[in-house]
Amino acid sequence: MVRIFVTGIGIISSIGKDCSETKSSIIEGRGGQTTAKYVESALAKGYPLCEVPFSNDELASMAGVSRDIFRTRCSLMSAVAALEAAENASIRKNDGISTGLICGTTVGGMDRSEIFYREFSKDPSAGDLNDVKCHDCGDTADKTARLIGACDLVTTVSTACSSSANSFMTAARLLKAGMIERAVAGGSDALTYFTVNGFNSLRILDTEPCKPFDASRKGLNLGEGAAYAVLETEETMKKTGNKPICELTGWHNCAEAYHQTASSPEGNGAYEAMSGALRKAGLKPQDIDYINFHGTGTDNNDASESTAVKRLFSDKIPLLSSTKTLTGHTLGASGAIEAVISIMSIKENFVPGHPRFSSPIPETGLVPLSVTAVNRPVRHILSNSFGFGGNNSSLIFSRC
Repeated sequence: MVRIFVTGIGIISSIGKDCSETKSSIIEGRGGQTTAKYVESALAKGYPLCEVPFSNDELASMAGVSRDIFRTRCSLMSAVAALEAAENASIRKNDGISTGLICGTTVGGMDRSEIFYREFSKDPSAGDLNDVKCHDCGDTADKTARLIGACDLVTTVSTACSSSANSFMTAARLLKAGMIERAVAGGSDALTYFTVNGFNSLRILDTEPCKPFDASRKGLNLGEGAAYAVLETEETMKKTGNKPICELTGWHNCAEAYHQTASSPEGNGAYEAMSGALRKAGLKPQDIDYINFHGTGTDNNDASESTAVKRLFSDKIPLLSSTKTLTGHTLGASGAIEAVISIMSIKENFVPGHPRFSSPIPETGLVPLSVTAVNRPVRHILSNSFGFGGNNSSLIFSRC
């Protein structure tokens, strides 16, 4: 049996430019909600957004890359996180180990093509065509893979908010099939005009810092960021000499297809994703110590997800919280960001808190962990990522 281990992680979001800063923010319960400086949307001024607090030029400097090549914000954040993960796992170019990169994203380079469109619509002779060439989602994966030397297999997953969680599953299957020896799995998503205005059209943005699983919740806070994990098999670790941080023991994806943007009231998709991940890991519900909820803060998601948790775990509910209370909903990057936070929780022996909670949802009565993080060793963590169209995914990370 081929087992999949995590040997390196990297992350950037509104609460930290790397793993160290991210951990500090989580321990202190410091969220990244603020008034946006970089996303170009008038609506952005009316809602708290979890924006990465660096300009594109600053991100390029942090990653040591050229803006002529890394033109989009999505690719720049991806570069920062991937470089940290690669350094963490001592990835070196041309080291003889076949390495692939699987990137989850939804908007890709849309931030640049939006700028081009606004200029072009006023003057067809204006605008830089290079901003259009980097529009597609695959641009981020291609640039990132070349940067860290992970070009033996490069692909992009775009399944809405479960994109980067599904990149972990894709990577695990590629490793098990022997198609590559090492995988860098994760994703990146940037705030754009399209994102902010699109979610506003659904009337699910909160005008205050979000309160997932609270009876008074009003919606979500949009965010941005990137995160990656390096995955290796036991055979690969013999070559690299890396020690595992934890093991990816379970994963499952299902397409509920209940509605374009809503989950079923019974939580059927979430239930199948979680129970399928447990079967894959060979675990029972009572083995899970902590659930990192998808937890967006919308009426529909929180009711559906908590109903599914009650169905699966009955009266033996694990510790639970939603780290979107801190990072916001980073869309296609959220699965990877929450996976990396879960990996950090196992490595550093803490469970993230759940700020701003006051009263449970009447239908389920689930109560998240205390508002601040707690020091506690955990064995198995279940991380949920549920996307539009009913694309539901769950990952399980386990202590080695």
